[in-house]
Amino acid sequence: MEQQYTLQQLAEMVGGQVQGDPNVRIHGLNGIEYATEGEITFVLESKQFPLPDTCKASACIAPAASDEASLPLILCENPSVAAAKIHLALVTVPFTATGIHPSAVIGQGCTIPEEVSIGPLVSVGNNVCLGQHVTLHPGVVIEDGVSIGDDTVLYANVTVTHDCIIGKRVILYHGVVIGSDGFGFATDKMGFHHKKPQVGIVRVDDDVEIGANSCVDRAAFGVTWIKSGTRIDNLAMVGHNVVVGENSVLVAQVGIAGSTTLGRNVVLGAKTGVAGHLRLDDQVMAAAMSGIHNSQPRGAMLGGIPAIDVKKWGRSAAAYNRLPEMMKEMRRLRKEVEQLKTIIESTEQPTDT
Repeated sequence: MEQQYTLQQLAEMVGGQVQGDPNVRIHGLNGIEYATEGEITFVLESKQFPLPDTCKASACIAPAASDEASLPLILCENPSVAAAKIHLALVTVPFTATGIHPSAVIGQGCTIPEEVSIGPLVSVGNNVCLGQHVTLHPGVVIEDGVSIGDDTVLYANVTVTHDCIIGKRVILYHGVVIGSDGFGFATDKMGFHHKKPQVGIVRVDDDVEIGANSCVDRAAFGVTWIKSGTRIDNLAMVGHNVVVGENSVLVAQVGIAGSTTLGRNVVLGAKTGVAGHLRLDDQVMAAAMSGIHNSQPRGAMLGGIPAIDVKKWGRSAAAYNRLPEMMKEMRRLRKEVEQLKTIIESTEQPTDT
């Protein structure tokens, strides 16, 4: 069920200023083309005004310098962030504890408060500690010794293996696996692979979201660590002993090999691959499908395989697109040079002695 707020309450929520009637009541947020009465919409730039006649929104979130009188506004510095905060507030349903479903299996020595929701066919191992307002959706598997913080949500078929630590307000989407064995083995001279035991854990700090069917491997020794505020998209792979810094973003199908460390606010585009034992410093950014093979300094912007400076990669990509024409021109010039060489040789006269 959607929540309902006055425009003034929403403005205070995002540090904005109301222009127009502050008592307009809002129950939803929608795009310009879909918004109806009782909903608020948003524009990112003032030049998007005036809104089309088909937009029936009751209010709009807009940049601070906007001057639009046709409907009430919330004026703010960053409309995109404000819209996200307002939308979340409007759709968030207060936690309701449903208790433990009769089909769930709970191990021995667990700490489970009354204010939890544990769905059908959930399996909780021994000595598990759950915080307040934890939600475990159907089919979740929590192995022995796991700790999960307050207000964390695990969607259907998530698996958290033994002794891993999950923080507060974490969201693990459908099919996430936390703490599967890291990819470690030693190969002998006959080519046989011998497994190296993976005896560390995974630590996921507060306010992290991990997308569907992503995997975070447990450390060989010590900790694989996803720090607070990180966002990991669907189908990502984080190897053993990787450290992902605060507020980093890993887009779909990113793969990070073992023992690599990412600083704060690192952004890796879709399908980026990062080799092992590297250091990507704070605010490194990589374009989609980059292949990062060496450590990178703070603020580096990369693209390509192997990844290089993004501007150089852009020029290289443009040149690559012109290679057929360049080769054709080269063959033509080579032919002309040969013709000129033949002419010169034929006109040369032997010197009399």
